[in-house]
Amino acid sequence: MRRMCSGRIVALGACTLAAGCGSLGVQSGPQAAGIPSQVVPAGKYAVLHSFGSSGDGLQPYAKLAASNGKLYGTTQAGGAYGLGTVFEITTSGSEKLLYSFSGSDGSQPYGSLLNVNGVLYGSTAGGGKNGAGTVFSLTAAGIEKVIYSFDTTHGSTPTGGLIRSGSEFYGTTQTGGAKNGGTVFAVSASGKERVLHSFGGGNDGVLPHGDVIDVKGELYGTTIQGGSTGNGSVFAVSTSGKERVVYSFRDQGDGQFPEAGLLDVSGKLYGTTSASGVGGGGTVFYVTTSGKEHTILQFQGAGDGGTPYCALAFYKGAFYGTTGSGGYRGYGTVFAVTPTGKQTVLHKFGMGNDGQTPYAGLVFLNGKFYGTTIAGGASGGGTVFSITP
Repeated sequence: MRRMCSGRIVALGACTLAAGCGSLGVQSGPQAAGIPSQVVPAGKYAVLHSFGSSGDGLQPYAKLAASNGKLYGTTQAGGAYGLGTVFEITTSGSEKLLYSFSGSDGSQPYGSLLNVNGVLYGSTAGGGKNGAGTVFSLTAAGIEKVIYSFDTTHGSTPTGGLIRSGSEFYGTTQTGGAKNGGTVFAVSASGKERVLHSFGGGNDGVLPHGDVIDVKGELYGTTIQGGSTGNGSVFAVSTSGKERVVYSFRDQGDGQFPEAGLLDVSGKLYGTTSASGVGGGGTVFYVTTSGKEHTILQFQGAGDGGTPYCALAFYKGAFYGTTGSGGYRGYGTVFAVTPTGKQTVLHKFGMGNDGQTPYAGLVFLNGKFYGTTIAGGASGGGTVFSITP
């Protein structure tokens, strides 16, 4: 039920409110008419909450969602039953536990949340009727509903977040499907699920882990492995199920093992690979929808950070993200990089109780970026933090 990927334990098994809209009517990343570069100063960092107290959540892997001035997220462990939680936190650091998963209702949520008319929607990598994960909803009053329980045939262990178009939600499962290499799926609010594509490895890709985004009516995402050389891929699939491989990573300076979703800025899809590149610490790249790839930054894995697992955020001419290693004592960084490759390290984790090992990307709200670390903090269970860009 678990596998090790690039040093990360992933339970086998972006679109949040802080973003604009694609042609499917789903929310996607910030857009820009042009991408002027800027020099980015070091950020001011603060810990808002440390996880780990009795009954609280543990290990927040997912990107936060912003709604009505508050932040919402998940932890993959902790809570009343030790199987993960949904939480709310204010920008001043007041945290509230909204729900604890118990197993039959899902367990181990790794993906980000989506707010639709005041109801939170998400996925769990485990639990549910078949033990293969769920799609769920949660009201503001804390009432949880399992919309769909996955099985091996229709996909299993969803680790990404959801996007919505019309009456359906779209996402990925890391395993399962007809070829057991993961799926892209659609599910209605009433629980009717359909598999758009089943991955089978080889040139097609295998193990989709991150969110999908909408670009002109197609869903784009990444697979950790597979592609023509086995180093991962960028794919596109229509809502009717027609799939194509946009780009296969070669591990020839372009990186390997992309774990995160993509960000559409001015028609280019920006993302990260968690390994390789010339420095061995992963890359920041963009790829066009026709398959032209360009590597913007190659991490060295030491002072500048390494193994970025996150999707990127875009703000005032620069891309922002986190790395899971490198920096101070190897606990990761928050970084910014311009489209021309000029990198600034905004924060190095591992100093005091500031948190360790960020896996999720950043969300922008009221002049600051907010993120999570899966470990560290005053109680050792991870943190929610803010940083000024």
